[in-house]
Amino acid sequence: MDTTIQIRTNQKTKKSAQLILEKLGLDLSTAINIYLVQIIAKKGIPFEILTENGMTVAEEKELLEDIEWTKKHGKSYTSTKEMMEDILAE
Repeated sequence: MDTTIQIRTNQKTKKSAQLILEKLGLDLSTAINIYLVQIIAKKGIPFEILTENGMTVAEEKELLEDIEWTKKHGKSYTSTKEMMEDILAE
């Protein structure tokens, strides 16, 4: 038995997706059904979700934590020369 799903999306997003899907020989309903079947098959989102910075959520979280740690505990230098001398001394 079929059922209906109603979703809200931006008109521009919908139109852009429809134009791409049309080139692939698909309509929006078929594409969404493919997506739902893949969610079931993969037992989750069937693609990697990336942040606006192109990282996974976990990668971005780790990077932000590293930045915070470095701000609190890392070395700082007043010049590039001072930094290079420190690096070469090690």
